[in-house]
Amino acid sequence: MRAYLVTTGLIFALLALAHLLRSIAEASRFASDPWFILEGPGIGVIAVAFCAWAWSLLRQTARPASRT
Repeated sequence: MRAYLVTTGLIFALLALAHLLRSIAEASRFASDPWFILEGPGIGVIAVAFCAWAWSLLRQTARPASRT
């Protein structure tokens, strides 16, 4: 399970980075194509959310169970 969460987190982090770089490289499209915000930064924001979710789940699995 831990390997899956690490892999998923890294893939979504790379996807978010790719969309960030694409948004920077094609910044002129924001003025001419209003739907570009969904293609570039929109997908990047969703990827960041999934990445954060994967890492938070990884942190939860790393905690030892509390004994009562």
